[in-house]
Amino acid sequence: MATRRIQRTEESRRLLVTAAAELFAEKGYRQTSFIDIAERAGISRGSIPWHFGNKLGLLEAVLDDQLHAVLTTFASPAGERSGDPLDQVIGFIRLPVARLFITLLAEAVEVDSPIREHYARLHAALRQGVQARIPAEALPAGTTPEAFTVLLVGAVIGVHAQWRVAPEAVNLEAVHATIRALLPASLEQA
Repeated sequence: MATRRIQRTEESRRLLVTAAAELFAEKGYRQTSFIDIAERAGISRGSIPWHFGNKLGLLEAVLDDQLHAVLTTFASPAGERSGDPLDQVIGFIRLPVARLFITLLAEAVEVDSPIREHYARLHAALRQGVQARIPAEALPAGTTPEAFTVLLVGAVIGVHAQWRVAPEAVNLEAVHATIRALLPASLEQA
């Protein structure tokens, strides 16, 4: 009996996180209400504070879930490679949930935003995951892994934002080829 209750609780939590992620991506954090989330999830809105405390707690769960997905996709232990990172980035950008990152970015840049700190952690984790895959010796002289990582992550976020706003004007395959052409050859072989 307790196992069934635990399963229902976990399923409810998962449905709420999924619904919130979709709605935050569509409408933004501030414009999404408990009612919207509950309706999308098909669960009572009273379940949200029970599971997460408040809306910010739900956002933290969404970001933790998405951060885990991003790190699982892009980060690999030192010395291990799990596929071409540029191919992974282009694949990730195309996922509907990736829109969440662009939608929340607009809110996260505001100094008093309740999501600013969480988004900063997300960016730090992205930089850390990318930097772990870039050997310092593969970079051109005078280039630090930290600066290169900021540039690469920033470029990907910028491309992603442009593609979301005007997909007909941004050819992701051409951008992918261009980024690859600009990378130092020694990095490609790393």
